Amino acid sequence: MAESILSFLNLGGPVVWCIAGLSVIGLAVVLERTFFFIKSWENPEKVEQALCERLYEGDAEGATSLLREKDTSLRRLFLAGVNHWKTDGDSLKMLLDGQIRREVFRWSKGLSILSAVARIAPLLGLLGTVLGMVDIFQSLPETDQAPMVALAGGIWKALLTTVAGLAVAVPAVLFHSLLSSKVDDIEETLSRGADFILREKMMRP
Repeated sequence: MAESILSFLNLGGPVVWCIAGLSVIGLAVVLERTFFFIKSWENPEKVEQALCERLYEGDAEGATSLLREKDTSLRRLFLAGVNHWKTDGDSLKMLLDGQIRREVFRWSKGLSILSAVARIAPLLGLLGTVLGMVDIFQSLPETDQAPMVALAGGIWKALLTTVAGLAVAVPAVLFHSLLSSKVDDIEETLSRGADFILREKMMRP
């Protein structure tokens, strides 16, 4: 298996090696983001219910301890609100909005790299194919084979780079779309969490 992959990379030339490097970068981003998403996400209903009980009882220390049990985006947002509970409503809203922006930035980190991989990989594939075609036509007058045979043998090698580029770009586009949708979901969840904190603040100043 490893030998066939190496032979494919060598057959495609330096451009395919560049595309392979992009695939490694894209895979690293996907794995790191997936791990981060799993770690930083949780069901908001359970946290809101538990926090609401402690706020109702006036147990600020218990609320803080609850929010420090796990390191998730929602709990960091709630913790920022609880730690500044005595501030006025407008100031608290500004603070929560700032915390939401910080959390969304954390979730979006690395997605621009994945987007770049999705755009660059097919362009590199096309570049490799064009360079391969140039080499074919440049060496065609010197070959001993029939022109059509030489063309057929060279074109399929040149097209390997296009195949490699698309093979990397398609999954990159797919994962970028999926991860971006998760960022949109967490932004909406955090916005609702901020509304929850502000509502509780109005009810229990």
